[in-house]
Amino acid sequence: MSVRPKKYLGQHFLKSPDIANRIVEALPIADGADILEIGPGTGVLTELLIKKNINLNLIEIDPEAVDFLEKRFKISQIKIVSGDFLKLDPDSIFPGNYSIIGNFPYNISSQIFFKVLAERDKVDAMVCMIQKEVAKRIAEPPGSKVYGILSVFLQAFFDIEYLFTVNPGVFSPPPKVDSAVIRLIRNNVDFLDCDEKLFFRVVKQGFQNRRKTLRNALKPINLPEQIISDRVLDRRAETLSVAEYVSLTNKIQESWNK
Repeated sequence: MSVRPKKYLGQHFLKSPDIANRIVEALPIADGADILEIGPGTGVLTELLIKKNINLNLIEIDPEAVDFLEKRFKISQIKIVSGDFLKLDPDSIFPGNYSIIGNFPYNISSQIFFKVLAERDKVDAMVCMIQKEVAKRIAEPPGSKVYGILSVFLQAFFDIEYLFTVNPGVFSPPPKVDSAVIRLIRNNVDFLDCDEKLFFRVVKQGFQNRRKTLRNALKPINLPEQIISDRVLDRRAETLSVAEYVSLTNKIQESWNK
């Protein structure tokens, strides 16, 4: 077997079989499902996944880890893609929908989620371990201090659960922070009931100045005079739900059209 891969891109390799089992069992897996594991590292999750009746693909950016995995799993159940998930075209692997699982490198986890958003119509579910701070930000409801842009965008299209916290001792090397496992299940929203480009713009602009009221935070997008006095603009960005952002987007659009 090849040399154990080094830590890469902020990744800390999971060494707890119990935690690995909890992660794998948290992902809804139907027989024959297409599953993509991101950043398998030493294959702790892979070892459990190959026991399932699934079409499993791995994507790993670290050449040492790819070499390690190829020597460890000499079976036809999996395909190992050497490359960067952020540059991956999922259509090159899966003809239809798929689910995602993985222990994500901390410093690119947000980028992974934005890519998943772009591919949301093909992603049925995702279970991942990420930094606890990021997990809470994604899963928290409106009104929380950590509720932010990614919270709104993901909650618009996925049902999200914070499953459990993971302490540093189950990793090699141990990170300096706690981790957490979250689950995202694609909801039934195909399209938001508003102009989606404007929705994303309103949310981003609102959170860029989250300490200000929306009336002040949204000034750069030239709010129409007709809605300047709307009471929702007295609030701050982190207090609005997805539905309220949709409503605000429609008010802005309708005012511009008058």
